[in-house]
Amino acid sequence: MTETNGPQRADMQHINTRIRDNAEALSAALANHMLNAFSPDARKELRRFSAGEVAQTLGISTSFLRKLHFEEKIAEVESTSGRHRHYSAQDILDIRATLETTAKVKGTYQRGRRPGDKVQVMSFLNFKGGSGKTTSAIHTAQRLALKGYRVLAVDIDPQASLTTLFGYRPELDFIDSGTIYDAIRYDDPLPLSDIIQKTYFTGLDLAPGGLLLQEFEHETPQALRSNVQPAFFSRLSAALQEVEADYDVIIFDCPPQLGYLTMSALCASTGVLITIVPNMLDVASMSQFLQMTADLLDVVSNAGANLDFDFLRFLINRYEPSDGPQQQVVAFLRQLFGDEVMISPMLKSTAISDAGLTQQTIYEVERAQFHRNTYDRALDSLNLVNDEVESLLQTAWGR
Repeated sequence: MTETNGPQRADMQHINTRIRDNAEALSAALANHMLNAFSPDARKELRRFSAGEVAQTLGISTSFLRKLHFEEKIAEVESTSGRHRHYSAQDILDIRATLETTAKVKGTYQRGRRPGDKVQVMSFLNFKGGSGKTTSAIHTAQRLALKGYRVLAVDIDPQASLTTLFGYRPELDFIDSGTIYDAIRYDDPLPLSDIIQKTYFTGLDLAPGGLLLQEFEHETPQALRSNVQPAFFSRLSAALQEVEADYDVIIFDCPPQLGYLTMSALCASTGVLITIVPNMLDVASMSQFLQMTADLLDVVSNAGANLDFDFLRFLINRYEPSDGPQQQVVAFLRQLFGDEVMISPMLKSTAISDAGLTQQTIYEVERAQFHRNTYDRALDSLNLVNDEVESLLQTAWGR
């Protein structure tokens, strides 16, 4: 064995010191950014919504919404100095419940699970980073919550970008405990209910992620050798059983790799959404990803995993309709996969990117903060995608 000599050790120590200094500097800068974006010691708060936004979300006209107020069928809400009504997310849920009591068709306004419906568990995944996986997951979770679904977002990515978007600092808030890792670890796991955090977004809870999740990847090989039960591919589904009655939809934001965490999420899922940026490099990467996934699913299926997807769809992400090569790639994918490619693509938008600078989503930011056309274009794209996701859920429930 070749020993590291003195100068080499000194160089390694110097490099390690630089990396550590850089990490500490970046962590301090991010903490400062959070303090500038949000009040000290405060969590994010969801803005209020205009009457037009509420009517669109409920699927009614603004005149009908005004009529409900005039007839005192719904409670009065906060108004601006200009007498414009502004609604909280809880106000929207309350109005939805009132409308449901008079609806001719059950489930017109409250479209979540009914007796006998199984919880829908969706995984957003891709083998590559930068495919818009986390952005898609959080916008879908928020849109479904606004439409009255009880949603649990589960961040199983050690990078914890989804958790960060909810206003947490995983490297500080969950440095020793408090992540989904605690519910799936092999040594004395905690009930998932102990991990779940209520969020500022009404109807949407979070099971946080963090670097501790990487321990699951490290510990699983030894657990397999020791035949620890439940096996890795069943641990997430086992953890969910405790809380699934509390939710209509559970959404996994998976890491950009095909490891034990991703495989565990797939084995707990009823639906899969694979995000894909329409360029040939990403398509080639997805080809490898699909082949590896199929091979590994065969292995875990033979080991006893119960795989039963109600749907698998490809979600075109960061799409630019004016980009000729992208159009060709999308046409290629539609010809190859047919109906498995979602009809609505998620457009590339500066509004989505700019909102992310303050760790917000399109559903959180005010329209006035952006150029009107830019915001409306992004919002319309997201709504079309997420309403298509909702239709997949409803179809899976036989409706």
